[in-house]
Amino acid sequence: MKKTVKGLSIALAGMLLLAGCGSKESAGEAKQGGTDKEKTFKVGISQFAPHPSLDAATEGFQKALEDKGIKVEFDVQNAQADQNNTQTIAKNFVGDKVDLIFANATPSAIAALNATKDIPVIFTSVTDPVGAGLVEAFDKPGKNITGTTDNHPEATKKTISFITDEVKAKNIGVIYNAGEQNSVVQVDEVKKLAQDKGAKLVEVSVANTSEVKQAAESLVGRVDAFYIPTDNTVVTALDAVIAVANNKKIPLFVGELDSMKKGAVAASGFSYYDLGYQSGEMAAEILSGNKKASDIPVELPKSLKLVINKKAAEAQGLTVKEEWKSLGEFYDGK
Repeated sequence: MKKTVKGLSIALAGMLLLAGCGSKESAGEAKQGGTDKEKTFKVGISQFAPHPSLDAATEGFQKALEDKGIKVEFDVQNAQADQNNTQTIAKNFVGDKVDLIFANATPSAIAALNATKDIPVIFTSVTDPVGAGLVEAFDKPGKNITGTTDNHPEATKKTISFITDEVKAKNIGVIYNAGEQNSVVQVDEVKKLAQDKGAKLVEVSVANTSEVKQAAESLVGRVDAFYIPTDNTVVTALDAVIAVANNKKIPLFVGELDSMKKGAVAASGFSYYDLGYQSGEMAAEILSGNKKASDIPVELPKSLKLVINKKAAEAQGLTVKEEWKSLGEFYDGK
C-alpha cells in the first residue's frame, strides 16, 4: 500500500512539474509577442559625406520608419568623406550590436558589408551595387544586404542630351574622384554618351575637396560645359565649381537635383529624400520581421525628371528658351 501511494505521489509531482513548465513557456511566448510590438530598435546610420543629397536620403529613411510606426533609436555617424572613417563607424555599429545598418553612399555600404554578414544592411545613394560587390544582381541581393540605387538608366542620358543638343557643347569637362568607384562608373557612362553625340569628355581627377577649385580652373578655355556626377568629394566642394562657372560663363550641369538647386543649369534626377524613404520602407519590412534582406530586390528610383535652373543658366551665360519647358520643368529657387 505504501508503495502504491509513493508511486502516485511521484506521478502527481511529475504532472505538476510538466504543467508548470507548460505555463512558463506560454507566459514566455506571450511576453515575447508583447516585447516585439514594444521594442525600440537600434539603427546605425553611416553617411559618407555631408552634402544635400545624402542629407535628404537620411531624412527620408528616418521618416519612413516613423510613418511605419516602428520605434527606433538612431545612431547617426558621418564619415566626412573619409573612407577610413566608414570602416571605423561600421565596426562600432557591429560592436554595439545594432539591429540594422543604413549605409548612405557606396563607401559606407562596402564598409558595412565587410564588417558584418549577420546584421541587416540597407544601402542607398549607390550607383553600381553589382560592380561594387554589394549584391550579385538587382534581383539577387545578398544574405544580409539590399537597398536602392541612385543610377537611373535614363537620368544621365537626358542630361547629356540636353548639354549637346540644346547648349551645343562639344567639349564637356568632368571633375571626379577616381578613388570613388561609383564616380568611375558614371564617368565611363558619360564618356560613351558624349561620344554618341559627337562630343568629347575632358577629365580631371581630384583626391580631396581642396583640389576641386584648381581642377575647375584648369578646365577653363578647354571646355564648353561642366558636368559633375554624384561624386561625394566634388559635390561637397561644389560651391568652388559654381564660382568658376559663374565667373567664366561656363554652363554647369550635375547628376542630381539637390546640387542643381545650389547653382547648376540643369539635372535629370529624382528626390533623394524619396530614395531614402524607399530604403526606409525596406528597413521597416526587415525590422518588423516580415522579410529578410535577401527577400527584397534592389530598387531603382521611382520617379525621374529634368529640371532647369533659370537663375543659374543666366548667371552662366545661357539664354533660357521657353521651348525647354517641353523637355522638363523650370526651377525658380523656391
